[in-house]
Amino acid sequence: MIPKMNVYKERWGIDSDNSIKPGLEAVLEALSKVGHPEKQLQVIHVTGTNGKGSTIAFMEAILKEHGLSTGVFSSPAIIDIHDQIRINGEVIKEEELDKTFCAMKEAGLSGLLTDFELLTIAAFVTFERLAPDYVLLETGMGGLLDSTNVVVPLVSVITSIALDHTAFLGTTIAEVAAHKVGIIKEGIPVVIGPLPDEAFKVVHEISSRQGSRLIIYGEQFDMKDEKFCGTKIFQLAGRKMKGHHQGVNAAVAIQSLLASGIQLDEEAVSRAVATTQLAHRFQEISPGVFMDGAHNPAAAKVLAETIRLEFPGEKVDFVIGMLKGKDIEKTLNELIPVAASFTFLTFPHPQAASGDQLMEYCQHQEKRVTNFESDTIILEKGLSGKKVVTGSLYLISGIMN
Repeated sequence: MIPKMNVYKERWGIDSDNSIKPGLEAVLEALSKVGHPEKQLQVIHVTGTNGKGSTIAFMEAILKEHGLSTGVFSSPAIIDIHDQIRINGEVIKEEELDKTFCAMKEAGLSGLLTDFELLTIAAFVTFERLAPDYVLLETGMGGLLDSTNVVVPLVSVITSIALDHTAFLGTTIAEVAAHKVGIIKEGIPVVIGPLPDEAFKVVHEISSRQGSRLIIYGEQFDMKDEKFCGTKIFQLAGRKMKGHHQGVNAAVAIQSLLASGIQLDEEAVSRAVATTQLAHRFQEISPGVFMDGAHNPAAAKVLAETIRLEFPGEKVDFVIGMLKGKDIEKTLNELIPVAASFTFLTFPHPQAASGDQLMEYCQHQEKRVTNFESDTIILEKGLSGKKVVTGSLYLISGIMN
């Protein structure tokens, strides 16, 4: 479900299927009909279970500080379809998206694709027309069979690997990794964040087989005390996005740009990292109230670590909504050690788990279910301390819309 996509489909008479169908055949056929716009782009391709959006946000800001233009394709939508395609940090304008859908209609794409595949083609068509210097391309799910995996990038980036989307990607770390490494292309460098041993073995094997130079966080580059050490050394002023993991994401972003052959200036990098803020990544939306899209156990573990770092000795009140099919119990278990209470809610999405279902998985003593429409429970600081609204990004986008 891509909010407001139906507006454009109906306006331009384009049909697409609201389902997930991994595979590249339909996308490649559609790209041939629109003249293969993806071949005209300088792309940095990013996959990973968590950290993709933040890493891209850092790269976007760094490129902007260097006077370079950017196109970003990301998912899921935070508000609606427009924020999934960004030009120079701004969401795509309606008139530009109309031009793109008109071109896709004229090319005969109606009925050939799923919604996400159609949106992927729309991003490529838009970027070819507007010609940004660099395109930062985020996979939707996995990598190998993801509709974005039709490019030959300047660099392939794998931010993290953990269990998620297990119905499609597999139930072991190695199986998930086998999908993520699908974005590795012959002879193209690969930048990776910290990975579990099981995942690293898969990445190392495939990169070696492809003759792709592997650039590893903690070995060829790292970030310590706001100092980036890699093929260059940059002393940074600080970060707006908090947590150790965001330092890692910033390092991965910097090294990925360097691996792409882009010359970076220390002061420009420092300004960009200090001011980057991706929506709903431990974002304070009102005094004492934070949004964070931790939707799986790995992300929840990172969120708990950030809470310990930012609020030593404190426990927070969680407000949570999640989708069915996620590992709800393990996600909640990661948060329990830093939780004062849990409030669960059902939010308007066809795959949303109900608040009652979520509460059944929770082992914490202080827990309840509330109404999604209650602004008070969501946006006001709790009496006992700080509040963190988390779980699905679809929940968060619904609150902020």
